Amino acid sequence: MPPRRASTKGFKRTASLLTGRIRAASESRGFAQSRLLTQWTEIMGQDIAAISRPVEVSYGRGGMGATLTLLTTGANAPMLEMQKEQMRAKVNAVYGYNAIARVRITQTAATGFAEGRVAFEPAQPAEKEAVIDPHIRQQAADTASPVRDAGLRDALARLGENILNKTNR
Repeated sequence: MPPRRASTKGFKRTASLLTGRIRAASESRGFAQSRLLTQWTEIMGQDIAAISRPVEVSYGRGGMGATLTLLTTGANAPMLEMQKEQMRAKVNAVYGYNAIARVRITQTAATGFAEGRVAFEPAQPAEKEAVIDPHIRQQAADTASPVRDAGLRDALARLGENILNKTNR
């Protein structure tokens, strides 16, 4: 059987190129495993992840028993405070050993200083207000006018507007 030839033609996956940089960035903040940062929602669950973000893992002088610092808003801090042990157990399950000895909660305002501002919800894509030339709108309507069904005619006119507007950009 002939040796298998690489089908990538010299290209590499983006993940393989970025793995080292992601590891270096997360290790500079004390995260031995970047999985804690990238998969926070899967590790903690939707409820806790919606109100908190991991900020730092700091190790004591002896090197045993790290402290995980979480960022949250002031109103959610008491809820997280009551769940510290469960959170510590979930994080240690990711590490595979008792790496985290303490969980520290840091509070911030929901809005305010640039350093304290944090988005606890996923960002929604911003909708762009498209400026459509009236000439383009009329051209699309004229092109779709032979269609008898009103719903289909309107849909085709909107599609035509989008195509014509995109090609004119």
